[in-house]
Amino acid sequence: MDATEHTADPTPPRSRRRLRNSLVAGGLVVVLAAGGGGAWAADRFLVEHVEITDVSAYEAANSTAPAEDSSDATDSASDATTDAGAVLTDSSYVDGETSVTVTQVVTGSGDDTVTYYVADVLLDDATTLRSAFAKDQFGQNITETTSSIAAANGAVFAINGDYYGFRHTGIVIRNGVIYRDAPARTGLAFYTDGTVEVYDETMTSAADLLANGVWNTLSFGPAIIEDGAAIAGIEDLEVDTNFGNHSIQGEQPRTAVGLIDENHLVFVVVDGRATGYSRGVTLTELADIMLSLGATTAYNLDGGGSSTMYFGGEVVNQPSNGGERGTSDILYVAG
Repeated sequence: MDATEHTADPTPPRSRRRLRNSLVAGGLVVVLAAGGGGAWAADRFLVEHVEITDVSAYEAANSTAPAEDSSDATDSASDATTDAGAVLTDSSYVDGETSVTVTQVVTGSGDDTVTYYVADVLLDDATTLRSAFAKDQFGQNITETTSSIAAANGAVFAINGDYYGFRHTGIVIRNGVIYRDAPARTGLAFYTDGTVEVYDETMTSAADLLANGVWNTLSFGPAIIEDGAAIAGIEDLEVDTNFGNHSIQGEQPRTAVGLIDENHLVFVVVDGRATGYSRGVTLTELADIMLSLGATTAYNLDGGGSSTMYFGGEVVNQPSNGGERGTSDILYVAG
């Protein structure tokens, strides 16, 4: 994530990429030549800081998921049958009571064209929606593309998450495991009963959320729909005070998640910065899209070049960087 991804920028994507590369290279020269502030910037934004080297092992040791008992042998045999009966097409996936349906929507014309992708997701159980981290590690500045993380975790469907690794604050609970407890902003909580709730991180703790049945949290924002209505003033909100991460206003590529009903979610990825294909949308327009899809709660995730939807082994949208950009995490449904 960088400053250009959250402010309006008329520069063509390829030129922006060349500029970004030049700035990074130039920054490294400054680091080598001058040290000081340049060294701090490189350490803050470029250098990986790994806190947990093996997330899979960490989750296995700390998961709050129910322990398997003897009755699960029958369930396992049933699951094997279900897996054998899973059906994947170009736009849908069905496995028992879990289903994912992906559609493309195009509105407007000419410079006003907006193209976005909708994934309507029904879950057999709330814990079917999982999170995964880049390189199976937790920390800052650890990134991989959404498709790489998805493939490594056997995902049939995935979107980019909240890019938790860009910051050191927020409450991070993933797959029933606490990773960070540094309340800072408005978050989104997914509960094991299939409900989803917008909440104030500063009014609770990771331990309390976990005790109350939270399975996953996201810490980005802002929330754009609550109690079935668009939240007022979302165009004036800032995510936090991180450098390059203040403003998310204007017409941008976007990623959002919303709740329609218990265990019924909707995910939207809006493409942008491509005249004649998709200009991107404002937060108010994003809220309107989510409302039109039936969402009663909805939340904005990392956008710009991060906005990516993956389905059936490939990226279905057209990321604004001209290709996927690395991110720190995804939400996914395994195939």
